Amino acid sequence: MKAMKIMATALIAVIFLLIIAGCTQPAGNTPTMTPTQTLSSQTSVGILYSKGVGPMPMLLATKQVDGYIAWQPFVSIASESNIGKVVDYSGQLPPDDSNVNHPCCILFASDNLISQNPDIVAAVSALTQVSSKYIIDHPSEASQLEASFLVGSSNFTYGNITVPSVDVLDDAFPTVKYTNDPTPEWINATKRFVATQIQLGYVTSNLKNSTSAQLDTQLFAFGPYQDAKQMLANGTLKTPAKTTKQITIGYLNGDMHSAALHIALKKWQYFNDTYGVALKPRDPTMARPDMADLIVNGVTVAQVKLVGGDAGPQVMQMAATDIVQMGYVGVPPAIAAIDKGTPVKIINPVNTEGSGLVVDVNAPVTDWNSFVNWSQQRSAAGKPLKIAAPGKGSIQDVMLQYALRDSGISFKETS
Repeated sequence: MKAMKIMATALIAVIFLLIIAGCTQPAGNTPTMTPTQTLSSQTSVGILYSKGVGPMPMLLATKQVDGYIAWQPFVSIASESNIGKVVDYSGQLPPDDSNVNHPCCILFASDNLISQNPDIVAAVSALTQVSSKYIIDHPSEASQLEASFLVGSSNFTYGNITVPSVDVLDDAFPTVKYTNDPTPEWINATKRFVATQIQLGYVTSNLKNSTSAQLDTQLFAFGPYQDAKQMLANGTLKTPAKTTKQITIGYLNGDMHSAALHIALKKWQYFNDTYGVALKPRDPTMARPDMADLIVNGVTVAQVKLVGGDAGPQVMQMAATDIVQMGYVGVPPAIAAIDKGTPVKIINPVNTEGSGLVVDVNAPVTDWNSFVNWSQQRSAAGKPLKIAAPGKGSIQDVMLQYALRDSGISFKETS
């Protein structure tokens, strides 16, 4: 069953429910979240935190969970394989209209790398920008290239369930919006994620009582992005000084939100010839390269190691110990890491939206309201729903908890 395509075009302008004051008051002074509806009986959902998203299709197929919330392509894997169906994509989750164009993944860099090698950071940002444009301009080819990176162009297989990877990615790509511009709307929405994470207890330290102006300094370093954007507009990139140390870039395993990185590796010759910047794999025969050279204007300026993680918090843990110096992760894990003192900054967005909630294909659910009704029925029968999420503090976890709270549904961690 084909998943519905999202073509939402409205800019995100509606603040998460009950934190409307987040744009004008310090982020630490947010009101208490309360449900907007009261269900006729106590309704509860159990959240199972799995190790990333990889196990989720099998958990659903074997009835170990009733559904899961995940990033693409795991939403489309469920619908294309007919083991599940989409309740809502992340841009549609409640509160109503609050999640359209919501921030999702970002490119981050360590403070040391930004201060010592800003031109290297700008070069990676430039490559991210042109690769994002390539995805938008060549969606069909992007699906094939992404299938090559994620699974070596083979099928997605979970036990006896097999689904063609290109079909999945053709379905998934339209639900992810590849954009790199940190607009005022995006910046404000990212700050509202801070307020939401405070409410959920994930932000408790450095950012908790910050003002909006302080958050700008603590979270963002848009200089390399702006430099890269201007150089691309001028048609000439600055050749950075060669680094003396290897740079490690982290990303999420199985996550097409990092497709700008994946496509950059697969189409390195095109980007080298067209824009003068490339990430050339050391071994081009590898479906998923682990070593590459960053080349600018024909000069190799850095040796780059590529490391995958199962979820954003894991990548940010590697950043905390300087195992990775740059990376592609969700906004909430980056915020939580910065809150706890990890010396990194957000360089630019990578995409918006791109996640979704799926349930068993036979569930009596067609949208969020029917999901709420199903949750109520199962709770009344003494069999609360069990929904898998990638990990505490992931963007999917934050959005699921917020949607449940908005609908008057309690939740707790389960096993």
